Amino acid sequence: MASREVSTMIKHGFIADPSLSFSPSRTTSPAKLSSSSPPPPSPPPLNEPTHSNPTLFDMMSEEHHREQPPRRKSHARVAQIMAEFKNGVVYDAPSDVKLTVVGRDGYRVTMDVHRKVLSEKSRFFMAKMSSRREKGVSHMVEISECDDVEIYVETVVLMYCDDLKKKLVGENVVKVLALLKVSAAISFDEGVVSCLEHLEAAPWSGDEEEVVVSCLDELHLPEEEVGLILQRVSSEPTRDRTDDIFLKLLTGVLQAKDDKARREMKVVIFKLVREEADHEVSKETLYGLCHRCLTSLVLCLSEVTTQMNDPGKDRGALMGEIAREADNMLWMVDILIEKKMCDEFVKLWADQKELAELHAKIPTMYRHEISKITAQICVGIGRGRILVNRETRFAVLNTWLEALYEDFGWMRRLSSRSLDRKLVEDGLSQTILTLSLRQQQVILMKWFDRFLSKGDDCPNVQRAFEVWWRRAFIRQVIAEPDASQLQTLYD
Repeated sequence: MASREVSTMIKHGFIADPSLSFSPSRTTSPAKLSSSSPPPPSPPPLNEPTHSNPTLFDMMSEEHHREQPPRRKSHARVAQIMAEFKNGVVYDAPSDVKLTVVGRDGYRVTMDVHRKVLSEKSRFFMAKMSSRREKGVSHMVEISECDDVEIYVETVVLMYCDDLKKKLVGENVVKVLALLKVSAAISFDEGVVSCLEHLEAAPWSGDEEEVVVSCLDELHLPEEEVGLILQRVSSEPTRDRTDDIFLKLLTGVLQAKDDKARREMKVVIFKLVREEADHEVSKETLYGLCHRCLTSLVLCLSEVTTQMNDPGKDRGALMGEIAREADNMLWMVDILIEKKMCDEFVKLWADQKELAELHAKIPTMYRHEISKITAQICVGIGRGRILVNRETRFAVLNTWLEALYEDFGWMRRLSSRSLDRKLVEDGLSQTILTLSLRQQQVILMKWFDRFLSKGDDCPNVQRAFEVWWRRAFIRQVIAEPDASQLQTLYD
């Protein structure tokens, strides 16, 4: 071979560069080896490369061999199916059709089958074999460009089965879907029906569910054939039916007797409500439950105010009743925020004058859970998830901010795991800063005095204080004359 051709092949990687390969003959000749020198290493096995730097040809060959096992495995399964078919099928007449199945990769299989069986079971084969033929001459039929030769061969074998349903027992869902696709492609109606019956009866995993729905949608089978299967994963509920279901679920959680189960199902239902997008639960349903929760909370606090000084009453039980009702209300607020329906509740919460008065009569250790509702509203407003007018924002602070200050220490100590202090403080700061400059001044000056006396038992809204100060004095913004809107806050 000319040196230029060798150089070209080395350049393109078809042979190795001798300068990069190790060869014993290039370093020491056998004649020069001393008697004490160790014998030369034995040659490597035939299936291993003789040099450390593989050529492009070696890499292409290795890649080819890596691709072979799955293909060879499939071919072996086809051979097994063919052998079982040849030895297991008993038919009165000799075969009169040679059916050839050709895959996209060129792999082909020829089967000796019977015209009568194929034409009776498949409209596709009936059309293929409708032409006349001479007596004693086999009909030749070819199916080309098959995605999966194994599935096509297995589908043809199924045409000879007396009990297809039994034959499919134990097959996985993906395999049955593949058989369904081929059965539909060759108009093998009995195969289609059997595969659909299997899919309707068999359980599906999460991944299989998506494949089943996608496959049935792709095949465009008649509604009466696939409707029963798809009812497992889809329906067309009316608004009334959706509301009835949600009302039953939410009411069940709110009235649950087992606290552990109630907490667990609150997490589950909230997650489902968050994912529920196609069928919005109505605002009327949610606010109906909110009014129930508020009524229960007022009744609970009324009872506690009358029983609080009764030595026969368990104080722990009283605290538990208030905490339960407050937690129910807080859960409903979370749902309203998630569904972007909480604006009306802020006004409703601001109007709870009776509840606020009852709250003030009860010791902090019993009532502090109620202030979490106010804290959550402030977080929602501060993060832009609740949009209400300034009058409503001011009103909710006018009714509940003093109570939040009083309860914050207990909230921080007893709810350290569930209360994100920084989140609450940031939300309250942002809510205050959405008010007019004059309103900010009144609220923050009162906060300043309280914070200096209570310290960590008071929410730290120092950031809001600093922003207000810059707005009022450094930027020299002219305060708007809205003293009439201050109402009775901190008179």
